[in-house]
Amino acid sequence: MTLKTESLARETLRILKPYWWLVVLSTVLGIVSGLSVTGLLATINRAMTQDGGPGLDVALLFAGLCVLTLACSNGSSLLSNRVGQRVVANLRRELAAKILVAPIEQLERYRSHRLIPVLLNDVTTLSNFALSVAPMVIAFTVTLGCLSYLALLSWQILALTLLTVITGTGAQYLAHQAGMRSILRARDGEDELQKHYQAISAGAKELRIHRRRRQHLLDERIHGTTERICTSNIRAANIFVSAETFGSMLFFAVIGIAIAFQALWPATDKSVLGGFVLVMLYMKGPLERLITALPIISRAKIALRRIAELSWKFSSPEPHLLVNDRPSSLGAMQTLELRQLRYDYPPVDGVDSFHLGPVNLSIKQGEIVFIVGENGGGKTTLIKLLLGLYPAQQGEILFNGQALAAEQLDDYRQLFTTIFADYYLFDDPLPGDAPVSADALKYLERLDIAHKVGIRDGAFTTTDLSTGQRKRLALISAWLDERQLLVFDEWAADQDPAFRRVFYTELLPELKQQGKTIIVISHDDRYFPVADQLVRMQGGRITVEQVEDSAIPA
Repeated sequence: MTLKTESLARETLRILKPYWWLVVLSTVLGIVSGLSVTGLLATINRAMTQDGGPGLDVALLFAGLCVLTLACSNGSSLLSNRVGQRVVANLRRELAAKILVAPIEQLERYRSHRLIPVLLNDVTTLSNFALSVAPMVIAFTVTLGCLSYLALLSWQILALTLLTVITGTGAQYLAHQAGMRSILRARDGEDELQKHYQAISAGAKELRIHRRRRQHLLDERIHGTTERICTSNIRAANIFVSAETFGSMLFFAVIGIAIAFQALWPATDKSVLGGFVLVMLYMKGPLERLITALPIISRAKIALRRIAELSWKFSSPEPHLLVNDRPSSLGAMQTLELRQLRYDYPPVDGVDSFHLGPVNLSIKQGEIVFIVGENGGGKTTLIKLLLGLYPAQQGEILFNGQALAAEQLDDYRQLFTTIFADYYLFDDPLPGDAPVSADALKYLERLDIAHKVGIRDGAFTTTDLSTGQRKRLALISAWLDERQLLVFDEWAADQDPAFRRVFYTELLPELKQQGKTIIVISHDDRYFPVADQLVRMQGGRITVEQVEDSAIPA
């Protein structure tokens, strides 16, 4: 989505609204500081041209204006920095909160290489922009004040100066438009570069054993993208620097014209020429500061647009999703039923969209259910529907015979402990939770990771383990959660045959004896007799088989 300018302006006003009085105060102080600088220039010009030299009143006025300029400039900068940093902190919290409650579908489709740069780079860009706001306000005010003072000196010289400023502003506008396009290309390249950096980390093993892929990633992808970013940034810098140089040349050209004007009309008051040269030389600094700020403004505008796009993308939170904990509104599970549940993936160009269902499935408390079938048949999608992570297009979930209401969905999920194939193992204990007990040591011993992981201060000492060992630690965490339903998405796929057998023939029956209801995605057909039900999936359709007791091959 490309936000229109007015939408971008509304987003800016929205994020500044909580601090509007600080913004106004900072702006007022900046304006006063700029006007004080103009007063200083007028005082200096008066002292330089006054007959008999400056008096005590001029000296006191000069000192007072210096103090006022310093105080207002410092106050404006401190306030704008405070506002900027608070805005950045609020944006970070707001975006994190929106992502946290966004529907899983949206998160899965919004790739992380686009998400992370917004949360880090773009928010940091706004933080840097906040530091430059007060100097820009002061520079702008100084420029207006100087022009006003020139109007008092001579309208002819003011007209000449305005012509110069208008010409320079026009050049800067054209430069800004061209530079903005280059900066935008560089920013798009940073998203692509983030993707390649992720490939270096996530695909490290594959890159070690595939030289051509490694060379292609480095030479074509990373070097090519960094070169495009570099070229775009150089082009933008060249445009802005050339425009700045042109502006400086105009300043000295107009001063030369003013000197020629004095030579042609000697009767002109010398204080006018002296004041004009003094003001022009001083005004050059603030104007150049404004020109130098153009790239910062451009980057901030692009960053704000990306942040607004992300905010809009995740502006539809999952309904009734709670962040704060509360007692569950649901009792103990007796039965769980999926009735006529259907899910349709969005269509993809050139590919028929995948449809799951309609699914009819009934699970009783204490059962072991295996979900089996071909890859891509919909097993993980079924689990996400069962957990309420995906919203079904039709059908309903019945818990203990009652249709699950939308406001009960979050409480329903708290009944599950899940270990997905891409399971994320958090390495910090939750505040207020009971510490990991010494009983966990027997699980560490039993799963043969006690030599890698210990317990210190009520938490596991490390999660820096192999994939299979991390899944064993996740299984221990599932035990310690003591929830009613356990979901394992191909947990045994990363285990050696001995642990695979322990998982199916010892751990699952043991959990069943504890009253747990267990759902397992599995390809291990030799252990299917462990299950009470087999849910076979093929092409989004299911068939349910009741399993009779039979011996498991050794």
